[in-house]
Amino acid sequence: MEVLSYSDARKNLKSVMDKVVEDRSEAIITRRNGEAVVMVSLSEWNSILETEHLLASPENARRLRESIAQLDRGEGTVRGLIQL
Repeated sequence: MEVLSYSDARKNLKSVMDKVVEDRSEAIITRRNGEAVVMVSLSEWNSILETEHLLASPENARRLRESIAQLDRGEGTVRGLIQL
């Protein structure tokens, strides 16, 4: 995660944006008289929103955690896309 000032971000905006997208990372942009902001790629932001949506329901979150635990225990089943 890169931390840079507003001035540096403005001077190097294209390269900062390219790095955020290519590395799937975040850039924290600090401001002298305001709260810092975080820059993320649109695909990363959409992923964050989807995860938030999936975990919003306690029952769905419980099922997802149980599914992950089953996979960790080696209880998963490999399936081809045609079987879905």
